[in-house]
Amino acid sequence: MNVPTSNMFGALLRYWRNARGLSQLDLAASAEVSARHLSFLETGRARPSREMVMQLSAALDVPMREQNALLRAAGFSDAFAEPGLGEALDPLLRKTVEHMLAKQEPYPLLVMNSHYDVVQMNHAALRLFGLALGDRAHALVQRPNVLRLAFDPEGLRPLIADWSACARHLLLRLQREVLQRPADTALKQLLSSLCSYDGVPADWRVPDLSEPSLATFNLHFQLGEQRYGFLTALTVFNAPQNITVEELRLESYFPLDDATDALCRMLAASG
Repeated sequence: MNVPTSNMFGALLRYWRNARGLSQLDLAASAEVSARHLSFLETGRARPSREMVMQLSAALDVPMREQNALLRAAGFSDAFAEPGLGEALDPLLRKTVEHMLAKQEPYPLLVMNSHYDVVQMNHAALRLFGLALGDRAHALVQRPNVLRLAFDPEGLRPLIADWSACARHLLLRLQREVLQRPADTALKQLLSSLCSYDGVPADWRVPDLSEPSLATFNLHFQLGEQRYGFLTALTVFNAPQNITVEELRLESYFPLDDATDALCRMLAASG
């Protein structure tokens, strides 16, 4: 039997199996391979075919970026491209995103990557966050990170009503994503940076997985004497063909009350 000099694939396979909480027998049954062959793959006594790498990745629900890493470790080329946003969106998909951005007006919509960096936003989002940030609105010119803006005392944090409950919810969402994507070091760094802000309790570092994972979230801003509220919802693309599209998130904001609706319409009318 041809034994590879490096068993990076076996180490990564074992890493993902443990991350998903599966025994070799569990994974073998799910991927429809023999437990003996799976053991040989993990120890380096056998080399996987490209098809086997993809089969095991599917059984482990490995994200596209990490599937590419598994393929490279096994000596194969990437299966999924990671083009820039302009190239990632085919004409129809690009038109769909642009349509969603426009139709969400006069309410905000953000397009973010998997690390919550804003890559695009509609005019309503620019107006709302520009109003909230005031002299600090220059941060929106760059690629702001919405979670850092929410946690930073120099960002949106002073304006978020019930900040403690909001921040705890956002942190728990991020912790769940880190558990789902254990190889994503940038996501771990983001989590660590959020926990390092003043006012973030140490016990928040331990995720309470008994808390429900909500499909939507209510966000309230205190602007002067008036409180405004939005229901926010995340949208992702199902079964994409490249990494960039898989990692896109669209966050839509919908007014919870007449005052918030009136604010959005007033901002739109004022330009």
